[in-house]
Amino acid sequence: MFRAAADCRTQAVHASLRPMQEAVEQCFVYVLGCASPPRYLTYVGWTLDVDRRLAQHNAGTGARTTRGRSWVVLHTECFATREEAMSREWHLKRDRAFRRRLAAEAQAGKGALSVPRRDRSNGSS
Repeated sequence: MFRAAADCRTQAVHASLRPMQEAVEQCFVYVLGCASPPRYLTYVGWTLDVDRRLAQHNAGTGARTTRGRSWVVLHTECFATREEAMSREWHLKRDRAFRRRLAAEAQAGKGALSVPRRDRSNGSS
């Protein structure tokens, strides 16, 4: 009984911290691109630090499907919570037309810098 009461208090403390952690944390969804003959590959993921994650992908310690290639960031979006970022990642992975458009822009020489960053941290759609 004594242990159960302590566990409940611990859970209550962790539950009270969750909203503060989510509000402070900025989560990003990113689309990477890689020119790999005969096609242009894209990869979609989410992270708390885009630069660190890109370095992991390029070092071969990222996702298995990204190993052995040189990747560039084509697109990023910022979200206030992990749930929002993971939901957007799910949708982007299924939006092949959007990823093809990003790849076409990158191949046309516009590069990753011409793709605007979308900030979703303020709650707007």
